[in-house]
Amino acid sequence: MARLRRYCPAGIPVHVIQRGNNRQDCFRESQDKAAYHQYLQKASNLHALDVHAWVFMSNHVHLLVTPENASSVSKAMQSLGRQYVHYFNKKYSRTGTLWEGRFKSCLVQTEKYFMICQRYIELNPVRAGLAPHPLAFHWSSYKANALGVESELVTPHEVFLSLGRSATDRQSAYRALFGQVIQPAQLELIRETVNSGLVLGSNAFRDQIEKLSGQRTRPRKRGRPRKAKE
Repeated sequence: MARLRRYCPAGIPVHVIQRGNNRQDCFRESQDKAAYHQYLQKASNLHALDVHAWVFMSNHVHLLVTPENASSVSKAMQSLGRQYVHYFNKKYSRTGTLWEGRFKSCLVQTEKYFMICQRYIELNPVRAGLAPHPLAFHWSSYKANALGVESELVTPHEVFLSLGRSATDRQSAYRALFGQVIQPAQLELIRETVNSGLVLGSNAFRDQIEKLSGQRTRPRKRGRPRKAKE
């Protein structure tokens, strides 16, 4: 099946996943995550990409970003990928690829799904059993968003800023959101859309993106395969 053309127009949030090849670790120690963080910050600044949320797991990365132009996501991820692979290969005396092909991505509807997707990303270590709460996991944006810990990487989205008038109010409201469970159907939808390169949003939002991109934004309907004509 032909893969969908990547479509990341300016101003629309994007959920990005970058995985290690064959699910192998792309981070072997904390120093590696620190290096990736530094390269991500440089790439996002250079290519006009706002980063709202992130988490670094042992063999993959989740990002929630908003591009300032149509090429921001691709250029930033290409730059980040190249720099980090060079660092990793040199450090561990290895050659060859590190990443699992091209990174995965999907557009995210701001009004309906942005905050769900941001929580999904920062809760990843909890679902994986690595931490009882996102606060206990160091390598994510949770402390910046929920506690106001200074970060040169994180840029708050307007949806986050609408949570309260002051920084204290916003952080309190954001922490309260983590008391709400993300329903299994929503978890499955987030995974399906980003892994398939589709769109996370309402039918109206998907219709809008289909008209702009000229390609489908929904999973294909499942059904019994047609019998071949005799």
